[in-house]
Amino acid sequence: MKKTMITMSSITYAMKAKEYLNSLGYWCEVERTRKNIGSGCGYSIVVRDDPDLITLKLERKHIPYKGIYSL
Repeated sequence: MKKTMITMSSITYAMKAKEYLNSLGYWCEVERTRKNIGSGCGYSIVVRDDPDLITLKLERKHIPYKGIYSL
């Protein structure tokens, strides 16, 4: 399944997003942002589900993110 990296504005928000998405049953991991992306704080979440759905859930929970990148 295709993975998507969502860059976060802080490690705190990355951890909060992981906890929230995992509690909803979504697969989500926190990773260092790849050097070729280089956006945000240096941490991202990686998800396997539809990135539009995931970002909508983050927005509803007021968890900010920086960008979305297909892997």
